[in-house]
Amino acid sequence: MDLLFFFLLVRSLFLATPLVCTAEGNTHYYEFVLEESNFTRLCSTKSMVTVNNSFPGPVIRVQKGDAVYVNVYNLGSYGVTIHWHGVKQPRNPWFDGPEYVTQCPIQPGANFTYEILFSSEEGTLWWHAHSDWSRSSIHGAIVILPAEGSTYPFLKPDEEDVIVFASWYKEDVMTLMEEALSSGGLATLSDAYTINGQPGDFYECSKNTTYCLVVDYGKTYLLRLVNAVMNTDMFFAIAGHNLTVVAWDAAYLKPFNTSWVLVSPGQTMDILFTANQPLGEYYMIGSPYFDGQADDFDQTITSALLKYSGNYTNPSSAPVYPSLVPAFEDVHSANAFINRVRSLATPKHPIDVPLNVTTRMYIALSMNLLPCPNSSCSGPEGDRLAAAMNNMTFVNPSMDILQAYYRNINGFYQTNFPDWPLIFYNFTSDSLEDDNVTLSTIGTRVKVLNYNESVEVVFQSTNVLNSGEHHPMHLHGVRFYVVGRGVGNFNNVTDPLTYNLYDPPEANTGAVPKDGWMAIRFYANNPGVWFMHCHFDRHMTWGMDGVFIVKDGGTSETSMRPPPAHMPPCDVQSVIGSKQYSDEETKAINSG
Repeated sequence: MDLLFFFLLVRSLFLATPLVCTAEGNTHYYEFVLEESNFTRLCSTKSMVTVNNSFPGPVIRVQKGDAVYVNVYNLGSYGVTIHWHGVKQPRNPWFDGPEYVTQCPIQPGANFTYEILFSSEEGTLWWHAHSDWSRSSIHGAIVILPAEGSTYPFLKPDEEDVIVFASWYKEDVMTLMEEALSSGGLATLSDAYTINGQPGDFYECSKNTTYCLVVDYGKTYLLRLVNAVMNTDMFFAIAGHNLTVVAWDAAYLKPFNTSWVLVSPGQTMDILFTANQPLGEYYMIGSPYFDGQADDFDQTITSALLKYSGNYTNPSSAPVYPSLVPAFEDVHSANAFINRVRSLATPKHPIDVPLNVTTRMYIALSMNLLPCPNSSCSGPEGDRLAAAMNNMTFVNPSMDILQAYYRNINGFYQTNFPDWPLIFYNFTSDSLEDDNVTLSTIGTRVKVLNYNESVEVVFQSTNVLNSGEHHPMHLHGVRFYVVGRGVGNFNNVTDPLTYNLYDPPEANTGAVPKDGWMAIRFYANNPGVWFMHCHFDRHMTWGMDGVFIVKDGGTSETSMRPPPAHMPPCDVQSVIGSKQYSDEETKAINSG
């Protein structure tokens, strides 16, 4: 009871202050209070867990190279972890956040302080819950300004704003997740998308709360886009206004102009626009992009308003709507946009692409099935839907992998994650329904890398179960370079000849094209345990995940930092773990 009183006292102090952030040099402090709050959207009210009663949550603002301490108090009803998406966290995996990988959840009534160490990142990133599906309501932006004495590599904008895309579910998301895992079938679709927490004009009971950005004619604005949507990429456009893309995933790009952009779940993007149109109101829209076959998606559009300041008569009865946004399933436009992205690659913003690769991996990404006793699940043929990398469906252990690795505790993971698919086949064929490729194996397998290895990973999208679609792959603890993308099956002789090793984009999340491949390179120079997964939450939940363990180097400066004095205990087993399978299912999976 005393702890609860203390939490409530902290919350009241936070709410009484517009911005709870004290800075001592380059160190900042934040308080995050997780608790249930009521929110009304789409004509109904529901309770959900948020940070500081805010959806989206508070923006963390730092400068390049700063450190942040975030004390998280959990007043909610279930365990939660927080991940600082895209922050490399040099030698500091203890505070990276994915549940049962680097820590166990912060249980209700407990607290945990995260240490976030910024290094080379500059631009926009974000934070979000990394436990179950709780990130749907627990997320917010991170703004990383240039270091003292430096500035943007483009003309400084007059003003800036953060735009966060998210999913809205009328029902409780945790209940929906548990139902999907229990049945083994498809996940329930969202009911709406939101911009800065509001669905916008095209949804019922939403027009009066649409987010509005007021601009002054002639000014240039920097928009920091964050895609926190659970399972869908988003096209974004502003009616009548040209956009200039200048950064993504907190790395600067060669600027290019466009009338719309595409942002995958997990990705961030910085864009400029100038308010140079006739005074009036213009729609900013978030429209879904989906190229799947076996699944469905929320086919609605979220909107916000861009409104010019001043006294004028609006020239039209309704805001101007964008005219050039691609259709929901426009694969060609999506790939063409991604292929335009190039690193800035200047002396002030250099890149360091590995040229001599020492470790190569070829990872097939697939939708799969796990057998259910008596065909009792809701997936195809009565089986359970799963997802896999090289036919390995990842499950959370009962102790986090980092703790088991650091303390040399056996039995919680295996070091035999395959570097290659177990079976080679035509990955993009339209007839992939044989048990040899559809059935996967469950387990907790990791890939161990020596310190400072130069790594190339080729992700191969597959059409197993006729379920081909693109996958936004996210790596923790590294910032990789996307050196190549293509359609069809990867050819290890001819496709590397097409690699861009001059100015490939640096990223933390990259989109593997449908029925195609993506090649990335990075140096394994960040010792620790680091998660790798698809950022479609339904795929991550179904097991399209893996883990890298990067060994320590030979010095203290190339070794993991010691753990904090207190880590959340592993008292509660993961829902996304072996306990989601009955004993009969486990026997059927292992025998199948």
